[in-house]
Amino acid sequence: MPYDQGVAARLRAAVMRARPQALIDERKMFGGIALLFDGSIAWGVLKSELVIRVPDTAAALQRPHTRPFDFTGRPSRGLVYVAPPGFADEGELDGWIALGIAGAQAAAKTKRPASRAGAAKARARAR
Repeated sequence: MPYDQGVAARLRAAVMRARPQALIDERKMFGGIALLFDGSIAWGVLKSELVIRVPDTAAALQRPHTRPFDFTGRPSRGLVYVAPPGFADEGELDGWIALGIAGAQAAAKTKRPASRAGAAKARARAR
């Protein structure tokens, strides 16, 4: 089943309302879409559910209408699914957008450079 275009449109609008101070890129992934925040997946849509990058998976899973992101059959730390009742109104959706930003920022801080050249670039940017 393709991803829900209506949910994707709501997600895009909510991200733009948040006015994130980052590059936002959209890509087709997992049979749905993913929105990247400075290169890290922050939000997505699979079927009719949202996929949200979160800074604290255990805390996010305490919220109603969430479940672990287990696309491959193994739960992925830092990502959760949110069923449609969990983002039914705009306020709830906006809260998930904010959590996605926080999750992407946390993920970016923990990324390791892929090579020595990448490590050197990361150190140069940090200066």
